[in-house]
Amino acid sequence: MLDPLYLEYAGFFLIALSVAIAALWIVSVAEPRNRDRDIAALDGQDGRQVHFVFDGDALYEASLPAELMLNSAPTPPTDWSGVRAHLLPRFPTLPEDWRLVQEGISMSVHADEPADLGEITMARKGNRLRMTLVEAQGSEPEHRLDLLERELQTLRQAAKGAPYPIWQTGAQGQLLWYNDAYRLLFARVTSGDKDPVKAGPLFDLDLEDSGRRMRLRNSLKSQVSDEVFWFDITSSRFDDVWMNYATDVNAVVSAEVAQRNFVQTLTKTFAQLSIGLAIFDRNRQLALFNPSLIDLTSLPADFLSARPNLLSFFDRLRDKHMMPEPKNYSSWREQIADLVAAATDGRYHETWTLPSGQTYRVTGRPHPDGAVAFLFEDISAEITLTRRFRSQIELGQTVIDKMGEAVAVFSPTGVLTLCNSAYRDMWGIDPENSFAEMTISDSISHWEEKCPAAPSWARARRFMTAFGERSAWKASEKTVSGAMLDCRFEPLSGGSTFVCFSHAPSGTPTGAPNGAKDAAAEAETAQS
Repeated sequence: MLDPLYLEYAGFFLIALSVAIAALWIVSVAEPRNRDRDIAALDGQDGRQVHFVFDGDALYEASLPAELMLNSAPTPPTDWSGVRAHLLPRFPTLPEDWRLVQEGISMSVHADEPADLGEITMARKGNRLRMTLVEAQGSEPEHRLDLLERELQTLRQAAKGAPYPIWQTGAQGQLLWYNDAYRLLFARVTSGDKDPVKAGPLFDLDLEDSGRRMRLRNSLKSQVSDEVFWFDITSSRFDDVWMNYATDVNAVVSAEVAQRNFVQTLTKTFAQLSIGLAIFDRNRQLALFNPSLIDLTSLPADFLSARPNLLSFFDRLRDKHMMPEPKNYSSWREQIADLVAAATDGRYHETWTLPSGQTYRVTGRPHPDGAVAFLFEDISAEITLTRRFRSQIELGQTVIDKMGEAVAVFSPTGVLTLCNSAYRDMWGIDPENSFAEMTISDSISHWEEKCPAAPSWARARRFMTAFGERSAWKASEKTVSGAMLDCRFEPLSGGSTFVCFSHAPSGTPTGAPNGAKDAAAEAETAQS
């Protein structure tokens, strides 16, 4: 049986234990609630205040009112320098560097205006800085009104100081507001004795069914002179009013007119050319052509007026046999691409021989802004004439090659221009295969090899390079083999000289006179 005293102590112990457990439970429940309530109260207080938390230079946290304040800036700041610049007009004594706030010591900064009771408090702990803007009772609405007035002043200055006319019109088209540039334009195009609002808008704009935004080019004729002003007008709708912005484009319009006149002048000039012209723009579409292109290529005018691309243009030329047949049709596009690339570099210059017998000279030239031009010139007559001249020259050469005498022609400057095969065989020379021109000095050096110390050579040199009237003369010289060589020198038209060498018949004495005419010619040549 248990002792009654023991049971009493055990009861007290159980009661004390129960009380302790209950106390612990109450504390564990009540403390989080109090902590949550304190945090909620603190957050509620912070939510009503404008406060910023910086981690170094970076903005780490901002309350909702602080975010709304920063968002009013064109570019919301995200660091100390940006927030300071935003607050500086109201608080000019804000420290330039957040490190100037001493750790553990609160710093206060007051607004610059005496009537503004706003205050900024800053507290720093390590690299963290908490800045709080405290508004006095009734000062916050006044501050907001001041900000609105500043913003309104800025907008007024921007609108009035704009260099281009700005005006506002109502739903019925009536003039509601205008800036200084509009007023100056109104005074320039009118007599200036009217009120712009009563006179109505300068520009007649149909804005009823234009949606929210409209852009157009409009002209304005002066009422006091013959001047015409051009403007690009942009109109934007805001509720029931329109804001209109006019940009002066007189210089642009004048340049466009000058360009059109220049193109018309070029077109008229190109129309008189006998050379076909086709200009393709940077997109390789036909931008300009002249009538001669139609005559030379036989392409229809409606096809060219439709501005075909470059490949279609050459395809049509090929179909009409107005260009050489390609050797490989599968690589036709590659050939055209190479042709365009060469023309772009200014390297395309070819002669087309057409199946019809005509001959075209085609040239490709680059133009500004990536354009390329092709010139088509009919050189059939030139080619025919060149071939005729070449045939005549070949015929003449064949004729003199049939002569038994050695014949040569020297130019007025003493350069060998023509000789026959007998001359080449006699003196052992081939002027056609020589890299340099053969002069009278070179020829005499060859003559002296077979007829050394002949007095006629010096006389021949003077005869060929003499100016004025000359007379033909003859001479005979003895070769190293003992044979006699008859030499004849005669002037030709234009100052050229004809030279003929032939072997003398047997029995002719050396140095025999050739008659009175030869003696007179020799004397005349010696005098010259």
